This record gives sequence, structure tokens and C-alpha cells, in this order.
Amino acid sequence: MKTTIKLLTLLITGSMIFTACKDKNPGNGPTVYYEQQDQMARPAINTVFNANATDKEAFNVTVPSAMGAAFQSKFQARLLALNSAYTTNALTLDAKAFTTLLATDVLNVSTTGKTTFFDGTNVLTGRALNDDVIDVELLLIFGGPTGTGNPGLTSDHVNANDVAFSTTFPYLATPH
Repeated sequence: MKTTIKLLTLLITGSMIFTACKDKNPGNGPTVYYEQQDQMARPAINTVFNANATDKEAFNVTVPSAMGAAFQSKFQARLLALNSAYTTNALTLDAKAFTTLLATDVLNVSTTGKTTFFDGTNVLTGRALNDDVIDVELLLIFGGPTGTGNPGLTSDHVNANDVAFSTTFPYLATPH
């Protein structure tokens, strides 16, 4: 009887181990782990403000809560190298305040107001597909306090997507 109980216990335990280790999705291949490659809440910020590949890679893997401390001073130095005449921008932000904002690469979203990157009134309340984000960023870097300074540097002259966005989710343009 003891031998039968031991054998039964061994069989039950063995089947539990086998079941616990069994692939729950047979035929789907190995488990795939994903790794973040890029942060881009605000397009081009990493590209423009991190001058070397080491900083670009570090920026991509830094959690937003640590970005300001790690990158603000570098961003400020780069901003002043790009625009030595920078004083304030159309948001009335001086170099330190502006680069503090940029160094934390998150996309703020308003749940009660208009969703836009910047329209002259609403500022960083999200990002609509039609927002010309690069023009806004150029305007804030080179446009000065009124946004009208350096007109040759405040636009990339790409004023719309080459294909209209869809009116249904996920709203992306048809690939071509």
C-alpha cells in the first residue's frame, strides 16, 4: 500500500511539473522579449539636442523621471550653440526653462481641452496627427519671443502629410 501511495504521489507530482512547464502556446516559437529602442514623445529632440551617439542611446533608455537631471544642462548648451542669440521663445521660456521642458521626453495630454502640440494658444496639450511638430520646434528654438525671428529657420516647409489621414481609427494615412 505504501509503495502504491508513493508511486501515485510521484505520478501526480510529475504530471504537475510537466503541466507547469508545458508551453501554453505550442507552435508559436520561443518567448520574445521586447526592448525599447527610441523615445519620441517630441520628435527630433533627441536627434537635435544630443550631439553624440552615446548621449542619444542613453536618452533612449533613461526613464522620464531621470531625464531632466541627466540631459537638461547638455540640452541648454546645445540650444545656445544652435542659437547663440536665444533669450526667450514664443512660450516666454528662457533657455534653462525651455531645455528643462524638452529634456523630459513625455507627451502631455489634456483630457478636457484641445489636443495640440502648439497652436499659439494651447501648448503641449497632446499631439494631433496634423500638427506640424517640426515647425513648432523650430519656431521655439529660433523664432525668439514673438516666434517671428529668423524666418528662414522656423519652418521645414513641409506643410502637410503627403497622404490624407483617415477619419477612422487608427487615423493613419494609407501607405503608398
